[in-house]
Amino acid sequence: MLKRIPSPRISFFDKLAYDAKTLASSIKIQRQQHNMNDHLILESQSHPSQSRSNVTDPRVVHAQAIVAANTDRSVYNNLITLYSKSDLLSYSLRLFHQIPSPNVVSWTALISAHANSILSLHHFVSMLRHPTFPNQRTFASLFKTCTALPSFSFGLGLHSLALKLSVSSEPFSGSALVNFYSKYRLPNEARKALDDITHRDEVCYSAIIVGLAQNSRPIDALSMFAEMRACDVASTIYSVSGSLRAVAEIAAWEQCRIIHAHAVVTGLDSNVIVGSALIDGYGRAGFISDAREVFDENFPVMNIVGWNALMAGYAQHGDNNMTLRLFNSMEARGLVPDEYSFLAVLTSFCNAGLAVESEQWMNRMKVDYGLEPGLEHYTCLVGALGRAGRLKEAERLAMTIPFVPDAAVWRSLLSSCAYHGAADMAWTMARKLLELNPHDDSAYVIATNVLSVAGRWDEVAEVRKMMKDRGVKKEGGRSWVEVQGKVHVFLAGDRRHERTEEIYEKLAELMEEIEKLGYVPVWKEMLREVGEGEKREALWYHSEKLAVAFGVVSGAAPPGKALRIVKNLRICRDCHEAFKYFSRILEKEIIVRDVNRYHRFSYGSCSCGDIW
Repeated sequence: MLKRIPSPRISFFDKLAYDAKTLASSIKIQRQQHNMNDHLILESQSHPSQSRSNVTDPRVVHAQAIVAANTDRSVYNNLITLYSKSDLLSYSLRLFHQIPSPNVVSWTALISAHANSILSLHHFVSMLRHPTFPNQRTFASLFKTCTALPSFSFGLGLHSLALKLSVSSEPFSGSALVNFYSKYRLPNEARKALDDITHRDEVCYSAIIVGLAQNSRPIDALSMFAEMRACDVASTIYSVSGSLRAVAEIAAWEQCRIIHAHAVVTGLDSNVIVGSALIDGYGRAGFISDAREVFDENFPVMNIVGWNALMAGYAQHGDNNMTLRLFNSMEARGLVPDEYSFLAVLTSFCNAGLAVESEQWMNRMKVDYGLEPGLEHYTCLVGALGRAGRLKEAERLAMTIPFVPDAAVWRSLLSSCAYHGAADMAWTMARKLLELNPHDDSAYVIATNVLSVAGRWDEVAEVRKMMKDRGVKKEGGRSWVEVQGKVHVFLAGDRRHERTEEIYEKLAELMEEIEKLGYVPVWKEMLREVGEGEKREALWYHSEKLAVAFGVVSGAAPPGKALRIVKNLRICRDCHEAFKYFSRILEKEIIVRDVNRYHRFSYGSCSCGDIW
C-alpha cells in the first residue's frame, strides 16, 4: 500500500513518485505491452469472469513512469485501462483529467473503465461534445454497457450512429452489436448485424453462435458453427460451448460427439467451460454415462458449474439417488452448493414425485445454507406436491409464494390435476394459465383431455369453441431420431419421408405384435365423436411411434445400443404404454426425451414410474 503523506499540498503524481522505490522493491515489476491483442481484450470484456489475479498493480507501473519522466499519452491511456482492471476507477478518472489533449483512445479507455455503469454513457456524451469521434472499440464497449444496464433505446441510437460513421461493419463493434441484440432476445437482428460485418473473425462467430443458442435457435447456431469451420476461422471456447448448448437443446448425440472430437483436436476440451458444456450436452442428449466420463476426465479442475451440469443430467433422468450422491461428494470436496445445485436436487425429487423430500430440501436450502429459493425452486415443489396427489397444498403454495406465479407454475399444477383426474381443478388451473397467455395451446389441450376423460363433453365443446374464437391452433407433435449425424423429423400421420412405406409396414408389424402381448389402446384422451377406426389410426400414427418404426428399419440403434427419440411435447399415455411393449418385443432399451423429462423404457417398464 502507498504510505500516507501528511502534506495535503503534495500532488497525486508527486505522491506516486515518492513511493516509487518502495513499491518497486516490494512488487515485481512487469513490463506492459502497448500492442495488446485487441481481440483478447474484447473477449475478456464479453466474459468478465476471467481471472485478473495476474495483473500487476498499476500504481507500480504509474510510479515507474513518473520516475522515468515518461508522460507520453499512450502510457496514460494504458494506465487508465490497468486501473480499471484493478477496480481502481477513481485513479482512472483522475489520470484521465491529467491528459492535456485526450484522443479517441483516451476516451475509449475511460468509457471501458466504467463499462457496467451509467457513467460510461455520460463519458460518451462528453466525448461527442469535446468533440471526438468514436471508433469501433468505443462502440464495442458502449454496446456492452447498454446490455448490462440495460438500456435498449440508447443501444439503438448507438447502432444508428455506428451506421452513419461506417463503423458497424468492423469486427469489434459488429460482434458487440451481435451480442447486444442476442441479449435482448432479437436473434434475427443479431444475424443481420453479423451479415453487415465485412471480415468476420472468431469473436464475431462466437457471438452469433452463443446468441442463437441462447435464443432457442439450435439449428441456426449449428449452421453458423459449420460455416465458421468452412471459412477456416479458428474456434474458441465460446463458439464450442455455444454449439454444445445448441446440441443439448435438440438432444443430438452424434453432433455432440463430433463437436467433442473437434474440441479434442483443437485442445479446447481441457477448458472447464467446454468441459461443463460437454457434460450438459451429453446429459441432455440422454447419454448420462458419456457425461460422467467427461466429468471424470476433468475431475481435478471441475468447478461447481460442471458439478451442477452432471447433477442436472441425472435429475432429468429421474435418478435422485445419484443426484444426492453427487451433491454430497461436491460438498466433501469443499465446494459450496449454490441455487443451481439445489435446483438439480429438487428437479430430481419432482420427477420422482417425492413431496416430503422436496419440502425437507427446500427448508434445508433456506436454513442450513442461507439461500433464498427462486421461482424455479418453488415450481419444483409445486410439481412434487401435485404429483403426490396433494393438489390443494400445491395450489395454496402457488398462491402464497413470494413471486408472481408464471406459466410454468400453473402448467405444472394443470398437468398434476390431469394426471389425478381432477377435472374441476384442472379447468381452474387452465384459466390461470390462459390469463397469462390466452393463446397458450397447451392449456386448452390438457383441459380438453381431462374433461373428455371425465365425460364432460359440453365443457369440452366450450373449450374447443374458445380455441376457435381466439384463433388458437394446437401445436403439432414432432418427434425426431438422429441417424449418422442427420436428424429425421416426424409429424403425426407423416408420409413425407422417403422411406414411408417401410416405416408404416414396420409400425403395423410392431403394433400387431404388442397387441398379442396384451397391449390395449388408451382411448381416454380421444374425443367422443371420433369413430373407433379413426381413433385407432390416430393413435397408431403418432409421431413418436413413427420415429420408433424408422429407428428400427434404419438401424439407428445397433445391438446393445438404446434407441433414442426426442419429442417436442409431452408423450401421450397411449404411446407411453405402447413403448413399454416395444421395449419387450425389440429386446432393446428405448429412451424418449419429451418436454418434461427422460423416459427410459426397458423390459416393459419405464424409469418415470408412470409419473410425468
